Amino acid sequence: MFSFLDRWFHISARGSTIPREIIAGLTIFGAMAYIVAVNPMILSGAGLDRHDMVMTTIAGAIAGTLLMALWARLPIALAPAMSSNVLFAQIIVQQAHVRPSTAFTVVLMSGLCFTALSVSRVRQRIIQGFPPSIVLGIQIALGAFIARIGLTTGGIAAPGPEGLSFGSLSDPSVLLCLFGVLLCALLTVLRVPAGLLIGIIVLTALGLIIKDKHGPITHLPTHMMDWPHYPSQMFLPFDFHDFWNKIALLLPITLYFLISDFFDATATLMSVAQRAGLTRENGNNSLDHRAFASDGAASIIGAGLGTCTVSAYVESLAGVEAGGRTGLCALIVAVLFGLASFFWPIITAIPAIATAPVLILVGLSMLGALNQLPTEPAKGLPPMIMLLIAAITGNFMLSLTCGLLLYTGIALAQREFKRLTPIVLGLDAAFVFYMILQSHIGG
Repeated sequence: MFSFLDRWFHISARGSTIPREIIAGLTIFGAMAYIVAVNPMILSGAGLDRHDMVMTTIAGAIAGTLLMALWARLPIALAPAMSSNVLFAQIIVQQAHVRPSTAFTVVLMSGLCFTALSVSRVRQRIIQGFPPSIVLGIQIALGAFIARIGLTTGGIAAPGPEGLSFGSLSDPSVLLCLFGVLLCALLTVLRVPAGLLIGIIVLTALGLIIKDKHGPITHLPTHMMDWPHYPSQMFLPFDFHDFWNKIALLLPITLYFLISDFFDATATLMSVAQRAGLTRENGNNSLDHRAFASDGAASIIGAGLGTCTVSAYVESLAGVEAGGRTGLCALIVAVLFGLASFFWPIITAIPAIATAPVLILVGLSMLGALNQLPTEPAKGLPPMIMLLIAAITGNFMLSLTCGLLLYTGIALAQREFKRLTPIVLGLDAAFVFYMILQSHIGG
């Protein structure tokens, strides 16, 4: 059995072990288990039953992650995307007054286009066409983005009228998160196996006895498990007739979905593969058509199961930091999501504060690539502006747009037209269009 797993997932070839892959899978799941609670809460704002959305969220995560694990064999987990669920519930349903069945059709259409780009190898050509300075910018900007998420969800950085400020040290939850950063940092420095996972468990346990103004930080559910049932009415929940009747309204939103999900997921795939040292395998790029097709197909399957766009999760980087290098790591995540269909009440008890230190440390580790910044301003400024915008605004897509447009502007000013390849110019046009759509849709 172990030898089969080793051959199928190339575990030894990638310098990993089965125990390390299992620990990495547990770490990823611990870092992204919040989606089981958060995605249903957001989608319930569209008038959908919250318990039904728990089941469709889990089903979408299992299907997408299994594709990536067994076909692409990469340490990347997938689940309904956070940006997609907010757009679905707040923009399409609440503001545009579109029925959920029509909104799911928008997700499907975006997913079909997404998959077509993936299986036609267009997506691979786009990745290969990214300038090296923008590839570096993606890594450090994502690092800043992830660290920012950890800082804000942990309360260390508190949003206010003038931007982010340091959280209140009189708040027990902030102190617990700061302790978690210290604990996880020490466990990482000391190379303790499963250090990040241990950090999540310790903070969750401490949250049972430490109270903030709302009571214990870790809230235990009234019951530990719930018998799963998939809501059959959510299978293929599409309304094509209404979609085509409202095509003038929904086409810009569909394109916004497509561009946002396409580049968010692509950046995540690139960063995870690079961080795991898998950018080259047997002389070829490890992000082949299987990885892109798995990601694209997951978006279609997610819509068919009754949830928003299923996409690659940036929290997969936590598993890479824990040693994950193969699809076995992702398979463990899929199995855990399967168990979550029974034990989702207790899994959702993991507080955001428990996972925040992990995200902070993962983000900081990605910022280690800053030592690769070119000293020449023409090549160093685009990744630096990407880092700055991602850290301050928390908008990764905006940082990528500004970095690429600055790269193009500098190349034009220096008359280095050979740097302006058709891929770069095409990306410029796509991102300008994205910004126009964002301004009309409402950001």
